[in-house]
Amino acid sequence: MIGENDAAIARALQEELSRIAAAEGSGHVPKTNGEIPSEDEQTSDHQRLLQRLKLYNLVEKEVQGDGNCQFRSLSYQIYDAPEHHKSVREQVIGQLKSQPQMYSSYVPMAYDDYLEKMSRSGEWGDHVTLQAAADLYGVNIFMITSFKDTCCIEILPQVLKSNKKVIYLSFWAEVHYNPVRLMR
Repeated sequence: MIGENDAAIARALQEELSRIAAAEGSGHVPKTNGEIPSEDEQTSDHQRLLQRLKLYNLVEKEVQGDGNCQFRSLSYQIYDAPEHHKSVREQVIGQLKSQPQMYSSYVPMAYDDYLEKMSRSGEWGDHVTLQAAADLYGVNIFMITSFKDTCCIEILPQVLKSNKKVIYLSFWAEVHYNPVRLMR
């Protein structure tokens, strides 16, 4: 879990996000998962991600890649343990169910089918579930990505809770999330 250095990391990432947002002219839009890149692309993407993490003095805490990695990563950052991923998934799905007007327009299928699919253990989380997590827990989520054109993505909750917690994740090649912490 990232502790006292959250502010320094947040400032550095916020500067990068501000630069990117100015260049792109748009904010984060939740989306469902796209195509899985080839193994060669995944390897080069992961190298790019590792270079970015090193730049910010961050390292990944690797979690199991069993389709639950997003929820394991969130669990690690919220509870300091990836083992609560089932509970995190259930809570996020509860948020999606309780606020369909906030999320359904981002889902390219029948919303009930999406909820059923996302409820299954091993189903990959997407940016819609991350937005729901940010809203549910009232936290900012910073993702350091392996995308060529986007170093970082910031997901803001609709309502920021008073704890002002920031969750840091890595996201590489559209296939895996890990929690991120300061390098020691």
